[in-house]
Amino acid sequence: MHLARFPRVFLAHLPTPLERLDRLSHELGGVEIWIKRDDCTGLSSGGNKTRKLEFLMAEARKIGADLVITQGATQSNHARQTAAAAAKLGMACHLLLEDRTGSNDANYNNNGNVLLDHLHGASVEKRAGGTDMALAMEEVAEARRKEGKTVYVIPGGGSNPTGALGYVNCAFELVSQANDRALVIDHIVTATGSAGTQAGLVCGLKALNAGIPLTGIGVRAPKQKQEEAVFNLAAKTAEKLGCPGVVARADVVADSDYVGAGYGIPGEDTIEAIRMFAELEGILLDPVYSGKGAAGLIDYCRKGRFTRGERVVFLHTGGSAGLFGYDSAFADDARRVTTA
Repeated sequence: MHLARFPRVFLAHLPTPLERLDRLSHELGGVEIWIKRDDCTGLSSGGNKTRKLEFLMAEARKIGADLVITQGATQSNHARQTAAAAAKLGMACHLLLEDRTGSNDANYNNNGNVLLDHLHGASVEKRAGGTDMALAMEEVAEARRKEGKTVYVIPGGGSNPTGALGYVNCAFELVSQANDRALVIDHIVTATGSAGTQAGLVCGLKALNAGIPLTGIGVRAPKQKQEEAVFNLAAKTAEKLGCPGVVARADVVADSDYVGAGYGIPGEDTIEAIRMFAELEGILLDPVYSGKGAAGLIDYCRKGRFTRGERVVFLHTGGSAGLFGYDSAFADDARRVTTA
């Protein structure tokens, strides 16, 4: 599959590392856990959205855009990386941030990704939870077009067939890395939200006939809704690639049992997962996506869904900048360090 025929700007540090997590594997009973470090993509502290933005921003550049508009939650990793990409390419960036948690914590609303949005020069406006964000973006875009701007609108999470190409490419990269070290991968696990990461991965894996099952750990939507969103986007991505029908509905598996109280609200299992990765492997997860994905991975190991000797790759979607908006969730850790 020849992805070079699609417009692309090179923003990410690729390939990202594929590492074995020895201490975590031992802690979880001998399941051989590997991690694909897409927190190391480089742009504005890294994260999975950078792969998508390589293709999305190329489209923006192709139409001569001088303004990109996108949306996300308050602590959106996608918004932060879009703002950084726009800064690097000399475009203005406007962000619509939806209040999905109802938090009044000043640190949550102003630190972490929000601070970085501003440092990258983006203009920001906030919207109430439940807002039709796609419609809101189009309304803002139309107003800016009337002002003479050439606007490129990026959907939340960068999740459309163009953005999903970034994770088709990641699937190719991961399989190549595994082949180079004779690593037989039994399963891949990653967080899934706006659907583009999982859709691109499953499309790429199926196009390669890799034979590796993929599970998305949902961070927001119920299982059926999440799986339908991923499948629909994977099908459209396959059409864009010229291999329609390569992804079957049965290839798309999402588990929404780790959403907890809601999007952006970390439960105890998420907090435990973040602590385990930090204390055992020196790796930072985030409370919204990668932390919940890792909570699912850990629980699967404990319940025997993954067994000793199986090789499981956890794709790290990044987002550690968001930790600095969640200091209250780690108050016990701060007290422990202070009194030790």
